[in-house]
Parts: sequence; structure tokens; C-alpha cells
Amino acid sequence: MDPAREVSEAPTPAGPRDLLDASTDAAAIVTADGVVLAWTRGAQALLGHPASEVVGRFAGRLVAMPRDPARVAAVAARCRAGRGWSGQLTARHHDGRSVDVALRVSASFRIGGDECFLLSAREQSRQWTLGQSVLDGFLVRSPVGMAVLDLELRYVWLNDTLERLGGVPREQRLGRRLSELLPGLQADAIEGLMHKVLKTGTPVNDYEYLGWSWADPHRRRAYSTSFFPLVGSDDSVTGVCYMVQDVTERWSARRLLSLVNEAWARVGTTLDVVRTAQELADFAVPRFADFVIVDLLEPVLSTEGHGTWLTDAGPAPARPVMRRAGLSSVREGCPEAVARLGERVDFLPPPHDAQLLIDGEPILLPVLDPTDELWLAEQPERTATIRRFGLHSLISVPMRARDTALGLATFVRSLNPVSFGPDDVLLARELVARAALCVDNARRYTREHTAAVTLQRSLLPHALAGGTAVEVASCYQPADPTDGVGGDWFDVIPLSGARVGLVVGDVVGHGIAAAAAMGRLRTAVQTLADMEMPPDELLAHLDDLVLRLSTERTDDPAAQQGTTAFLGATCLYAVYDPVTRRFTMARAGHPPPVVVTPEGRVSFPEPPAGPPLGLGGMAFEAAEITLAENSLIGLYTDGLVRGAEHDMELGMSRLGEVLSRPDADLDALCASAVHLLAPAPQPDDVALLLARTHALEAGYVVSWDVPADPAAVSEVRARATRQVAAWGLTDLAMTSELIVSELVTNAVRYATPPIRLRLLRDARLTCEVTDASSTAPRLKHARITDEGGRGLFLVAQLAHRWGTR
Repeated sequence: MDPAREVSEAPTPAGPRDLLDASTDAAAIVTADGVVLAWTRGAQALLGHPASEVVGRFAGRLVAMPRDPARVAAVAARCRAGRGWSGQLTARHHDGRSVDVALRVSASFRIGGDECFLLSAREQSRQWTLGQSVLDGFLVRSPVGMAVLDLELRYVWLNDTLERLGGVPREQRLGRRLSELLPGLQADAIEGLMHKVLKTGTPVNDYEYLGWSWADPHRRRAYSTSFFPLVGSDDSVTGVCYMVQDVTERWSARRLLSLVNEAWARVGTTLDVVRTAQELADFAVPRFADFVIVDLLEPVLSTEGHGTWLTDAGPAPARPVMRRAGLSSVREGCPEAVARLGERVDFLPPPHDAQLLIDGEPILLPVLDPTDELWLAEQPERTATIRRFGLHSLISVPMRARDTALGLATFVRSLNPVSFGPDDVLLARELVARAALCVDNARRYTREHTAAVTLQRSLLPHALAGGTAVEVASCYQPADPTDGVGGDWFDVIPLSGARVGLVVGDVVGHGIAAAAAMGRLRTAVQTLADMEMPPDELLAHLDDLVLRLSTERTDDPAAQQGTTAFLGATCLYAVYDPVTRRFTMARAGHPPPVVVTPEGRVSFPEPPAGPPLGLGGMAFEAAEITLAENSLIGLYTDGLVRGAEHDMELGMSRLGEVLSRPDADLDALCASAVHLLAPAPQPDDVALLLARTHALEAGYVVSWDVPADPAAVSEVRARATRQVAAWGLTDLAMTSELIVSELVTNAVRYATPPIRLRLLRDARLTCEVTDASSTAPRLKHARITDEGGRGLFLVAQLAHRWGTR
């Protein structure tokens, strides 16, 4: 086909123009590159461009819309697939104006070697004749309320829908203002918006407000209103028109969602069962009800949390034993309540029984009838309250969570004249479901926390005894229930030679696992201390134990699912010797002890801070200081000195100030220190161990050097016997003589000089024999045929306690 040749157009036939037709509409042939090959007279008539200006040129200049290559490519792909395309397009007329056309593109075809498309178009018709009767019917019967007001905001016209919405007859509205008809319907705000529209000419869309209607004056309705100015032929504003629609259902749905979302933030803020129940009651009044009671089953309120009703456990007891846990009212003092907080209740709306708590649905009583025979028979006292305070509508919702019955929540209206409806039941169900989940969480946590605290306290020492070496006092305060009990512990361990071991530690983590780990570590420390290990060696062995425990937990998949992983611990172990007044200590990542001299000077001696237990691969070092008699030693955990508003150094300084105050009663000093430094529950356990040192009098310690000669045994034995008698312990003379004889003989025969005998008179009489041998004596159980090996066995039988160090 010759690109310059103009395609002739047949005469336009008469008849309907429903479909695009190349014989009756503007048409053109365009290549895939957008070059016009043919142009009809119809196209010239539509857009005003003659063929000589179009054929052979790019067709894109005829389009008045922004270029959209992606849309063009998609249209071309569809036409190449043989399906064609139709749509709308804005074209550019020869005189510059825009023309909206309906366009159809044919499937692609070839002319010579060119891929081509046939385009046919027709100007879109915009004319539609609207009869006056149709317009009147639309305005009058529209589901949207409409009204026209003059410049004085007086009604000029309104449709039937608005008359029905407001409940005010048309004849009473015409000529009067909205504020004169419905003064409580936010009339001032609405008229203010209409004045603004008249002044600025700017419409206001979708203004929502709450109001009421004379058609239903006791129920609040939600309305959405739009305002726009009416303009005359001379462009002057002649009035204002507004359209109003009842959107109460939409508003109720939004209100339901909003209240539920707000309840998630306000109900269940603590892990406390009673507090959660009260939060539900406080939240619902007055947002939802005028009087709310929450009754929980007694097992739910118990600290153990046992015995709750499972929903699949069969029939419930005849009458539930519940206690009032939440109570709130719009009236001060809750005079509607028959039972007060904490009292036993058995309220169930008649004729329901306890099975309602197991599998019952929410109960809706839109109208409470105080003359109902069931209420009079089963709830006479509550029936009198209903009549007295005008309680007229009730919803009761069973509280259940995780297949467990928890109690019953009841919502009542009295001052609010609107009765509860089905939508209110949905809201009540959502509120109670949220509260029930929080109550169950609190119940479960309380049970676990109680078990953890019980375990923790059972593993701590029940009575501390420092002997004559130290006077001790202790104080332990569990962590805030929100965080769970920690693994803090302390201990006082009697050692040989009138010495005493002091220990304090802190296990990482919270909960039952931390308490159990604390018990294992405390037992290990006692065992290692009984083996007379120095502080640095004891911590090294304890570190190995923690590493083993952590490895066991890592290898055990079941243990990994526990609430708290055993990751490590900190510990400080010290030994005080009342004979030498030496205080030897080592620590594993723990704060240093505090020492207060008899004069009140405070210091924090810091032995090398070894790594926390459980890291491994690093050594621990011990440090030794000499204390004056009646010095005060304080061992503590970081929960006592670390706070949210201050660092640990400041907390340690405050602890030193408190302990430097003179106080003869060590228990009172310990309690006051904890009260002043941690007056409220802390996120971590608080432990404080105080020890006031004493020195063993010189007259109560004697020692002799023993020659490495068997003949010297009798002389040493005689000296020891005379010393025991001089101390007034004649009843122990024979026993001590035998023990001294056996120990000294054993040392002379098997040990390496120098050999020394020491006697200490403390709460018990202690006999010590030292030598320079690198091996320790070992207790043997001799056979009947053995001639020796019974000496240490006899010593162990005669002495209260036997050991080596």
C-alpha cells in the first residue's frame, strides 16, 4: 500500500452507533514503529488533521496524554497475540483542544514487510437527558439524607430520608435552623462548618459526629455529613446543601476495635491475678457498663494455683466457690455490690448453674426483671439491689483460658438507659477473653514464682553459725515477681582450727532453673570447703563444675527447652582465721567485700577479679589481709548496690556509709541496710551477709615443737594432758591424751620434720599436728590380721571430727 495514498471512506449509514466500525468511524493504519500509513476522512473529521499532515509521520504527536511505553508495549503484545484491544484515549485536535475518544486496535497484520495495526476511533458521547421526574425521585427517595439551607442556615428543602433520620416532620423544619430543632445534636459545631462553607466556598466531606434522633432519643447514633455551597448563575453563593448518612454500624465496629485495642494496653499490665481482675472492672466502667464485678474461682487465687477447673474434666461442682476479685461502679463506693472485694460469692445468673463456667456461652439479659420468680428465689438480696438502683440490663461472660475455667465477669447498666445488645456481647466477650488470658498467665507465673521462691529459700541456710570466730547476720530478698527469683546465695561454713568460711554467689538467670543451679553450687562449695581447699583452688574446682553443668545442658535437648539456661555464676569465697586474724579471699567476677574497722573506716579490699564461673581457662588468685578484732565484713550481691538510677560504685559507697553507722545489733544493721538500699522489689535478688570478727585469746592457743624422736612422744603427750587439765577440761584428758599420742607418733614415724603440735580451746577442743611432708595421712581400715594401721581409725572414732589440710 502506498503510504501517501489516502484511504477513501464510504458514506456513513444511518442507524444505531453501538459498536466501533471501520466503515462508520475514524480509522487509520499504523506500523509497529508508530508511523501512520493510512488516514481516513472520518479521522480528519474527528481530529481536524488532513492526510497530508499525518501520513508518513509519527502517530504519537496526535496523543494528548503523557507517554506510557509500558502500556503501549502491553497493547502491542495483546494485538500480536491476535486478540485486539479497546479502550479510552485522549487525542489532540488540530486546533489544540483535547478530544476523548473510544479506541479499538485490531490484531496485527502485515503490509509488505511492515507489521501494521488498524486503529478505529469515535468521540465519546457525554450527553444524557435526565428527566425532572427522575431527578425528583432520586432526590426524595435517596438513601442519603439531603437538605438545602439558605444563607441564614434555615431549611429550604429536605428529602424524606433526612426527615426519617431526624424524627422531625418536614413542616416543622422548613424555615427554622438546626440549632432550634435539635439543640443537643452538636448543632453549634455543624452550623459553624456550614458558615465556613458559605464563606470560603470550600466543601467539607465526611464529618462524623455522635448524636441522637427524636425517632430513637435513648440511643446514640453516629452520622457522617458532607457540606457544599450552592452557586447561582452569576457564580454567587445562594445557600448550602448538606448530605447526612447514618453510620452507626460502622462507628460501632470501629468503637469495638478501638476498645479491644485499648484493653490490650490497659488490662494485664502486671503478673498479678487480683490486679488484672480489677483492671478489667476499672476499664469497663464507664466506657461500657455502669457496674462491673469479676469473680474468680478460689483455686485461681491460691498461691499454689492448683485445683483449677479444666473444661474437659467433666461436670462442675454444684455451687462454685469464688471470691470477688474485681469491683467497679459509676457510683462512689460501689453501693450496688452485695459482696465486697475478697469475700466469698456464689453468684450465677438464674437459672444457670456452675456448668456455665465450664462450657457456657455469654448470657445477655437486655431487661432485668426484679419480679422474676427465679431471681426472687435464688438471688433475693441481689433482686432488692436491682430494684433499688435501677439495674436494668446485664451481660455475664464466663472467664476461660487454655481449657481452664477461671471465673465469671458481669457487666450491668443502670444510669445508662440503653440496654445491652448483641454487639455489646461481642465486645464483652473480647474484653473478658483478654482479661482471662492475662489472669491465666498471672496464675501460672504466680505458681512458678512461688515454687521458685520456696525452692530458693529451702536451699539457703536456715540458721547461720560462725562459732567464736565471727558473729553473723544475713538478709535475703527475692527479686520482683515480674522478673522471677534469681540464684543468689550465701553461706557460713565452719572449718578446722576455729576458722570459718564465708561465701556469697549469684547464678546468672531467673526462675526455678537458677534456684536449682544455686543449690548445686552451694553444695559443691560446702564439699570443697570441707576438703580444706584454699579460696583460689576452691574457685578453680567450682569453675570446672560450672563448665560441666553447662556442657550437660548444651548436650541435652530437653534441658535446652528449660526456662533458664545455666550459663554461669559469680562467687566470692573467703576464710577467716581467728588465731591469726587473717582474712584470705578470692573472687570469680563478684563485687569485692566491704570491711568496716572498729573505728568506722570503710574500705573495699579488692582481690584480683577472676573471671565469672563457667568461662574456664583462666586462673584465680587469692589475697590476704589482717583484720582488727570486731571488724565488720560485708559480702553482698550486685542486686543490693546496682540500681536503675545509679551505678554500682555509687551503690557500694552508700552501702559503706550505712554499715559504718554504730549498731550493736548485727541483725538490725543488716535489715536496715537492705531496706535503705533496696526499699522496693528489685529486678534481681538481694543478698547481704554480715560478719563481725573476733580473735581467739592467746591463752586459748598453745603449741610445741616436737623432735623427730619416738622418745619425745611421751613428753609431748604429758604437756598436752596438763594443758587440757589447766583449761578445766579434765573430762577430755584421757581422750585428748590418746589422740595426741596417735597423731604425734604417726607424724614422727612417717612424716618429715619440722613437726609441731597445737591445741586450741574454742567451742570445741582442737588438736593439730603439722609436718613438712608433701603427702597427707590417709585413714585405713585395718584387717583383723594386720598388726598396724588402726591409729587414725581410733582418732576418727574418738574425735568429733577428723580431717587433714
